[in-house]
Amino acid sequence: MCIKESYNSWAEQYDSNKNKTRDLDIKSTIETLSRYNFKNVLELGCGTGKNTFWLLNKAERIIGLDFSTEMLKIAKEKVVSDKVEFKQSDLNKDWEIEDQFADLITSSLTLEHIEDLNHIFNQANQKLSENGLFFISELHPFKQYIGSKAKFKTENGVQELKVFIHHISDYVQSAEINGFSLVEIKEWFDEQSKREIPRLISFVFRKL
Repeated sequence: MCIKESYNSWAEQYDSNKNKTRDLDIKSTIETLSRYNFKNVLELGCGTGKNTFWLLNKAERIIGLDFSTEMLKIAKEKVVSDKVEFKQSDLNKDWEIEDQFADLITSSLTLEHIEDLNHIFNQANQKLSENGLFFISELHPFKQYIGSKAKFKTENGVQELKVFIHHISDYVQSAEINGFSLVEIKEWFDEQSKREIPRLISFVFRKL
């Protein structure tokens, strides 16, 4: 099953099933972006709109992109606002968004499904205004090294999604090549004791 079909199948239970990665991503998004000001947001891999609700507290306009029709269907039913527009889009292709539209681009639990990070950062540079921010929250590569990946339960067993491993240096190097500087990086743990390896990693990059 391809990634798009997998997310279409996952959509109905995505918001309700037990998912530590999803829940920690919401936390990383809120805690990080609460410290920044933004008006126009481009949300990559918006899914069911799980982070869109909070972004609406600060943003004047949000465009959410996702390639899953079923995920977008739920997002449109759940997030009803004149400030929000959801579009079906394949992030591996050029994004049909006005250049310099956004002062913030977010990408949560999405880039593990994208092989070419350079394309993502190149497109982000085009769609961001001067000094715009690019926030990324992803499954930590340490988790990937031990075999963790996006997955969900079905009637026929556990469905694992195709993923690509991106090292921390891959994010930083792709950002630098495409005109970004690193503002902050943080690792997110399941417990405050930090006894286990981190579950997520987040970055904030700024367009130069």
